[in-house]
Amino acid sequence: MSSNGLPRFEGIFMDVSIRMISAASTVFWILLVGFFASAVYSVKDLHLSLGEPRLSLTTDGHAIISIPINIENMGYYNLGSFNIATKVADLNGAKITEGSTSVPIVERGSKITVLHNLTFSTSVLSESCIHYLFNDSSFMVTAKISLKLAETIPVQALSNFTVPWGAPFYNFQLGQPTIEPVNFTHLEITVPISFENHAPIDINGEISLYMYNSEAILVGRGESKIAAPQGNLYTGSILLYVQSSEILEKGAFEVYFSTQFMSYGPLVIPYDFGG
Repeated sequence: MSSNGLPRFEGIFMDVSIRMISAASTVFWILLVGFFASAVYSVKDLHLSLGEPRLSLTTDGHAIISIPINIENMGYYNLGSFNIATKVADLNGAKITEGSTSVPIVERGSKITVLHNLTFSTSVLSESCIHYLFNDSSFMVTAKISLKLAETIPVQALSNFTVPWGAPFYNFQLGQPTIEPVNFTHLEITVPISFENHAPIDINGEISLYMYNSEAILVGRGESKIAAPQGNLYTGSILLYVQSSEILEKGAFEVYFSTQFMSYGPLVIPYDFGG
């Protein structure tokens, strides 16, 4: 008998059991710490990069921002639940669109490229920020990347960058109008127009011009078809047939734009024939 009244072999058995549990617990924690350490260490062999964003326009009035995501997993474990969520905003911080792309598993030893696309209607630009129609600018993109190392340990990262935008009607101008008499009662007014197409697509459509005198009376209107190749200067003119008695020294032109991907107007441009 043992001193505590228990049979000696029972005390020995309990001693051994406790030691075995303690040893198993120690092994478990060693393995767990080793797993986490190796998973974290393998991050050095994980390479994520965002390629050059590209912006394109479709003929049905949408803009598409495409962002290539390069993932190279040379670590010890698979990556799980890879996700990129992005938000596109204008220069004032107003949200234009947002979206996300997911990859369930990126296997160890693999290299993949995922294309993350964001689509929005170009009508958003003409409605909320006409700056983009006439000025080269950029969009602000906020990206949140999340994944699970070894399909277990969650990791997140944030990135901010810009996507350049080329204005479809960059430096739009109305030139000095020329006036030619048609008869005793009517005049022919020719208004030169010019702009540079910096958009990533050829522009086809129509520009309409309404002429108002200083008394807000519509004295004439005209339109011109436009075909402006990407990256080129466009020059043309619009012809108006007006009644001479309604022409006053000052007034304003209202310009309306209609293309295959957007419509906008009026852009008001004052005129002064006496200036």
